[in-house]
Amino acid sequence: MQAITSSVLGIEAAPPEVAARHFREKLALETDPADVNRDMAAGVDDFVVVDVRSSDAYREAHVPGAISLPWREISEGASLPLERDRVAIVYCWGPHCDGATRGAARLAALGYRVKEMIGGIDGWRREGLPVVPAS
Repeated sequence: MQAITSSVLGIEAAPPEVAARHFREKLALETDPADVNRDMAAGVDDFVVVDVRSSDAYREAHVPGAISLPWREISEGASLPLERDRVAIVYCWGPHCDGATRGAARLAALGYRVKEMIGGIDGWRREGLPVVPAS
């Protein structure tokens, strides 16, 4: 009889302390649409939501209260409409798009604190949350 090799456990799971550190660090870099919406509704203003898609995509639909800052326009010397004491929550289309990651990397390199909103605007919509303009 041939032994069955596990695709899941072929690589041993990390010890709990390693996993705890990994997931804490991941949460320091990411947030999700539900949490962003909950904080916005509660009046938390220590962050700004940043749509890093194109200006045209932003005009078509965006997260309420988000500012438009296409990731390609984020560079040293550019005039950025961000305050350094607020965390930038960046998003793009969704998990199939790396624009939020690119924007977050550029902002972090310029000294901004940043988190990526996982799921992007697609995730926002899947949560049933409104966009501006409504579609």
